[in-house]
Amino acid sequence: MSQPIIVAFAGSNRQGSLNRAALSLAEAGARQAGAQVLSINLRDYPMPLYDAEFHQANGVPESVRQMRELLRPAAAMLVASPEYNSSITPLLKNTIDWLSQSVADGAGAGGGRMPFDGKVVGLLGASVGGFGAIRALPHVSFIFSNLGSIVLPVVAVPAADKLFHADGSIANERQARGLEDLGVRVAKFAAVTR
Repeated sequence: MSQPIIVAFAGSNRQGSLNRAALSLAEAGARQAGAQVLSINLRDYPMPLYDAEFHQANGVPESVRQMRELLRPAAAMLVASPEYNSSITPLLKNTIDWLSQSVADGAGAGGGRMPFDGKVVGLLGASVGGFGAIRALPHVSFIFSNLGSIVLPVVAVPAADKLFHADGSIANERQARGLEDLGVRVAKFAAVTR
């Protein structure tokens, strides 16, 4: 089995994001399972709100091309989705909307499904409430599935503010193991499907 490349990102730009913290545990599990994990911050890939007329007049932003190029060789993605009003965050939805647009010239060429088609997706969501983003995760899962991704069973993390101690050490070992196991599953599944 070859070493799979996994791109990991969270649908939150907030400093101290609980979803990014939870995602780091899934990333660690994937690395332990032998995957090469590229952790990115969507703040580094700013994209305007998707608008078809803007797209037609201006093409895709350079940030979209750059992110598509990162995703091109990847066998999988680890994605952390916060929950806003029981659904996907605007940041994550806008990123997916831009990445799923066709790019016909230069770097990132290919159809709109290219960044997602056939990729394994490990999806998680964390919240301070008791649901752990579980109301949003099916929406996100459906979007990725519709774009051709293979979405593994999702991991919801309720009471995520209690996942770590103030010093950064693990406070909830059971939740931490669940997140690490998600990373392991993504890495192993990606290794055999590529």
